[in-house]
Amino acid sequence: MINGIISFFNIYQEMNKDVILIVGSNGQLGTVLTQKLRLIYGVYNVIASDLYEKTGFEDNFITLDATDFKAIEEIVLKKKVTQIYHLAAILSAKGEQNPLGTWDLNMKTLFNVLEVSRLHNVNKVFFPSSVAVFGNNIDKENTLQSSNLTPSTVYGISKAAGENWGNYYFEKYGLDVRSLRYPGVVGYQSLPGGGTTDYAVDIYHKAVNNEVFDCFLEASTTLPMIYMDDAIRATIELMEADKEKITVRTSYNLSGMSFNPEQIASSIKEHYPNLKIAYKPDFRQAIADSWPKCINDTAARNDWNWKPQFDLEQMTKVMIENLK
Repeated sequence: MINGIISFFNIYQEMNKDVILIVGSNGQLGTVLTQKLRLIYGVYNVIASDLYEKTGFEDNFITLDATDFKAIEEIVLKKKVTQIYHLAAILSAKGEQNPLGTWDLNMKTLFNVLEVSRLHNVNKVFFPSSVAVFGNNIDKENTLQSSNLTPSTVYGISKAAGENWGNYYFEKYGLDVRSLRYPGVVGYQSLPGGGTTDYAVDIYHKAVNNEVFDCFLEASTTLPMIYMDDAIRATIELMEADKEKITVRTSYNLSGMSFNPEQIASSIKEHYPNLKIAYKPDFRQAIADSWPKCINDTAARNDWNWKPQFDLEQMTKVMIENLK
């Protein structure tokens, strides 16, 4: 009898929650976000989708090519999707290897999500932007929300364009599009994915495996970063905030911490004193040099009470505990 009541309660709870589609669930951010959202909304209310199935996501996973408008539309209609987190994209460093292909994929997938959402009354859309939208003509210390956007990579160009399209769909059609300008995201759950800030993920893997770390940035290259748990929490807090509180319809600046390769190496050497680094700057150095060193996220703090919880030392401790 008790089991029956619990089962009924769970079914009732499932029926009264949003249905969320995550496009690009296999990536660095998508892997962790999918798991967290399923804890909140239930496995069968959070649909994972990507080009191929990932271990652990077999329940409620759909193979999806996000460049296929009809495929997205079919899922939205069939599953009665109410929210979409659109995470599919080619990142900064990898994108420079094929600029036109990166532009085509990043923009076409975004347009597909926005149009399907507009046509079929999806309540909310999340679009991840990046500090890559900034260029050289900004104050790199405490970079403001309203700073000029003159990105140096096709990835940054696509994100800046995406911010404006999100704002357009909100102003023109009333579609509730929300966005964050992520700094470099550091987490243990997946390997580096082709971003310029991904050195800060790779260095931990090299440390726990007692391997020499070849750093493609100079030792003093300071960039804004954020630990994965903070990035996920910021995403969900933004999406759960009251609509009236959202004053930025392009993308919110988001800050966690700032450090350079030398500083992260020093924090790791507290645990692995024999860590060896060879500095070999490549084309990614120019990309990093065009980005901010630290971010002003006053708008996020004021509008929906954002506040990071992890600093470099705390992040290093958790990363090593999980990777070793």
